[in-house]
Amino acid sequence: MITETIKKFVGRLFAPAPRGPLRIARDKHGIDRRNVSRHAIKVCEVLRQHGYEAYIVGGAVRDLIVGLEPKDFDVATNATPEEIRPLFRRARIIGRRFQLVHVVFGQEIIETSTFRAPASEDQETDEHGRILRDNVFGTQEEDAKRRDFTMNALYYDPHTEEVIDYHNGVADLKKRQIRIIGDPAKRYREDPVRMLRAVRFAAKLNGSIDPATRQPIGTMADLIENVPASRLFDEMLKLLTCGHAMDCLRQLRADGLHKGLLPLLDVVLEQPGGEHFVELALERTDARVRSGKTISPSFLFAALLWQQVDVRWKQLRSQGEHTIPALSQAADSVLDEQTEKLAIQRRFSSDMREIWFMQPRFERRMGKSIFRMIEQPRFRAACDFLQLRAAAGEFDSVLAQWWMDLANADDVTRADMIEEIARQPRDAGDAPAPRKRRRPRRSPSRGTPSAG
Repeated sequence: MITETIKKFVGRLFAPAPRGPLRIARDKHGIDRRNVSRHAIKVCEVLRQHGYEAYIVGGAVRDLIVGLEPKDFDVATNATPEEIRPLFRRARIIGRRFQLVHVVFGQEIIETSTFRAPASEDQETDEHGRILRDNVFGTQEEDAKRRDFTMNALYYDPHTEEVIDYHNGVADLKKRQIRIIGDPAKRYREDPVRMLRAVRFAAKLNGSIDPATRQPIGTMADLIENVPASRLFDEMLKLLTCGHAMDCLRQLRADGLHKGLLPLLDVVLEQPGGEHFVELALERTDARVRSGKTISPSFLFAALLWQQVDVRWKQLRSQGEHTIPALSQAADSVLDEQTEKLAIQRRFSSDMREIWFMQPRFERRMGKSIFRMIEQPRFRAACDFLQLRAAAGEFDSVLAQWWMDLANADDVTRADMIEEIARQPRDAGDAPAPRKRRRPRRSPSRGTPSAG
């Protein structure tokens, strides 16, 4: 009897620590439930009522812990897409590589995914190891293991208000350290976009990338070439709108990752004034992001590519090409080069062209022309772009401010401003184009000038 008791005591003493996730209470993680989307909570509640597990996951949990406002909320559950969809009035299954459900509440979409299993040897991949289909369902622990970074493998339970942490993600988050889960090289082959995400998170959180996580990036940067252009565009947009865009671009260049995103970036920054122009554009974008204002992708990419367009435009004009045709050729050539690698959507490239093509028209102020300018749908964006050019020393700042005052004015004030310009003596910049002289009409019978 005594011997058996001693054995049990020794067994408990030297037994391995119980495995499982950390369950972090509210007073430790600091998430205020009032800051969580009520629609995300609703999705979790409905799934729980039907016997499923459901948690808020990923970036929303990460941002709430560090005190940022999440852009969106995702839910993870052990229910399959086919089991999730009938539970909600407005829900649809999307995706092929990664099937999930979009549950729609007015303007908000709660992306709801099923717990995934980690990559296995028999999963469909391309010749570089990138996973092409990822619809093997698993447990919550397996789902945490297959997520990219420790700080993104966090599960918030709105019922208990606990954070479930399998990989010490909260500790990494407190240290602002970006650490990948598993072998970095293997994880980057599975999805090369993870390299870009590491850079973005480090810039956004003002943190650092774990040395082991960063080490393979320089030698594996070429894998970005294998990522679909549409995914690259989405990731580039996230980089540019994270509130620390210039830091992201500098880090991309340092790690050799920019070549698959903006092949002309190095050329742009090497142009006289190029880096200054890009810095001004991104600083203003960052300021808008931090103040909660909306961002126009068209304006962003128009600013990033403007220096290259401007250089080619000037080259064509120096060769004798007229202003607008030269600008059109320059814009087409730059956009063609970019869309080979970066799938800039047609609606964005169309808006970019409008912003660019309005720039020469700002050089002249004539009554009818001004009214036609105001009616253009991209007039305000083009005025903002003109302010950027003026700040970079490319355009007269006084004239640029006049156009901005016009854009901000009401209809009566606009009419007064245009009337005042009409009364002023014309300077060289406002001078109308010389009129073409009409040729005299010729008589159809004799080929001589007609008297009538």
